[in-house]
Amino acid sequence: MALTQAYDEILDFLAAGTTPESIANFRPSDEAVARVRELIERRSEERLSPIENEELEEYLRLEHLMIMAKARAQLRLRS
Repeated sequence: MALTQAYDEILDFLAAGTTPESIANFRPSDEAVARVRELIERRSEERLSPIENEELEEYLRLEHLMIMAKARAQLRLRS
């Protein structure tokens, strides 16, 4: 899966309109999850190229962004 596809997933999700509930329930595609797992496994085996390492870091930044969005959504749901 190209990193561009991961961005497209998130952008399509946001463009469709969101609610605190939809943000809290957002899950990446199976393809994105599989790619991240593959990169993490390759990193643990020290077989990750510099470009793949950059790709993994970008996925992790996207994940962090979604974690923060989900936390804020949960706060809104509780109030």
